[in-house]
Amino acid sequence: MRIISGTCEFDTDRKSAVAIGKFDGLHCGHRLLLEKLLAAKDNGLQAVVFTFDPPPAAFFSGQPVKGLTTRDEKRRFFRQFGVDLLVEFPMNETTAATPPETFLEDYLQKRLHTALVVAGTDLSFGAQGRGDCALLMQYAATCSYAVQIVDKVYDGETAISSTRVRKAVHAGRMEEANRLLGAPYAIMGPVVHGRKLGRTLGFPTVNQHPPADKLLPPNGVYFSQTECCHGTFFGLTNIGVKPTVEHTHNPPVCVETFLYDFDQNIYDTFITVRLLHFLRPEKRFASIPDLKKQLEQDMEWGRKLL
Repeated sequence: MRIISGTCEFDTDRKSAVAIGKFDGLHCGHRLLLEKLLAAKDNGLQAVVFTFDPPPAAFFSGQPVKGLTTRDEKRRFFRQFGVDLLVEFPMNETTAATPPETFLEDYLQKRLHTALVVAGTDLSFGAQGRGDCALLMQYAATCSYAVQIVDKVYDGETAISSTRVRKAVHAGRMEEANRLLGAPYAIMGPVVHGRKLGRTLGFPTVNQHPPADKLLPPNGVYFSQTECCHGTFFGLTNIGVKPTVEHTHNPPVCVETFLYDFDQNIYDTFITVRLLHFLRPEKRFASIPDLKKQLEQDMEWGRKLL
């Protein structure tokens, strides 16, 4: 997959099918849209995802916004899904003021040679968000592209959206979040070195330091599934600041995962931890022996799930 990032000056020599959106969380609605996009490859079109960096919410608020998927996680997902070209359109004062008509004529028609646009019903682009599906269809003949509008996907009586997924993750309702996403909520990144305290307690863990813009569920212990270079393993993941053993001021949130039936050195390798079920909140124990006793109970609980 080719990636164009941080520039408005780009071009391609192939006709394109283009999907425009923020794609935060890559939920079931996004997946359906991408399936429609990739189907256009059968007609000789390259599959292009056009998204924004930083996300519009972060740019317009001027504040960091935690996302369901980081930029690197999105890149991995799109690559695995089969996208040919990813455009991470830079959001700044100038680009945010681009009239939506100019957006269609310059970026879609002239630069991407768009033959098909695939969009959701809530599409928004261009200055003040004036670009929508109606404008997209109005300019279809002028810009020589076809339009395919993908309806919302519903879970029960309510449409699936990134907002719904975000609320479920924020509350630790992982089964609900995973159902809306169509896959377990994932935390991706390299394995980093920790203090190795878990090993001294008999519970060695693989540690991750998630980026600041990654939305995490409540601090606590989760039943999880981890993909690494040695395969896929079930385990228990603790998200938090380790209050029993960490005494520094404002410690960073760490993701620590104990893997069942695993004893390999995977430092500095890339792993994906998928959260399946919330077990209990993180808490401070009176002593290390009390912490160890709780960890043993957690591990036994996870064994029962296995």
